[in-house]
Amino acid sequence: MKITRLTTLLCLIVLSGWASGGTEEYKQPMAANALQTIPSLDIARYMGTWYEIAKYPNLFQKNCVGDTRANYSPMAGGRVKVVNQCRAAGGIQTEAVGEARQIGPSNSAKLEVRFAPAWLSFLPFVWGDYWVIELDDDYQWVVVSEPKKEYLWILSRASKMDPIQYNALLSKLRQKAFDLNKLELTPQEQH
Repeated sequence: MKITRLTTLLCLIVLSGWASGGTEEYKQPMAANALQTIPSLDIARYMGTWYEIAKYPNLFQKNCVGDTRANYSPMAGGRVKVVNQCRAAGGIQTEAVGEARQIGPSNSAKLEVRFAPAWLSFLPFVWGDYWVIELDDDYQWVVVSEPKKEYLWILSRASKMDPIQYNALLSKLRQKAFDLNKLELTPQEQH
């Protein structure tokens, strides 16, 4: 059997979920300074394309050199199809297809996402936390992380973000004790 880049990516994501403990975070009591999500998420308004503006570097995006975006679309049973795309070295476009589910009520800002095959979805460690921690009232930008603050993404509906808004977000993230020295901007293709 030939090992593909997607298979390698899926294995890394599974291992990442296993290492972070998967859904066990939901069973632990919240500390007073624990990361909080936004109060409510309208999942229907969240659908569509989001461009990555900045992120913490991570293993499963190590081959991405720019033009990173995610597209969310509704699936049966309230789940969400996730299609992540980026430009790799040499201009090659890569894609990973996954699935997300809300944890808790239908307006919960806590989601889990998996890129492992569907037949592995019964395993808790293939699901990674995807928490919406900041969101524009008009759903034009969003900040996503997870309880341990090891992952962080700033996403926008446009491929570029207003610098004033971006700096305001950085101020909020600093107050939430995120290490902004780890944050890297995502290059976008120039047209």
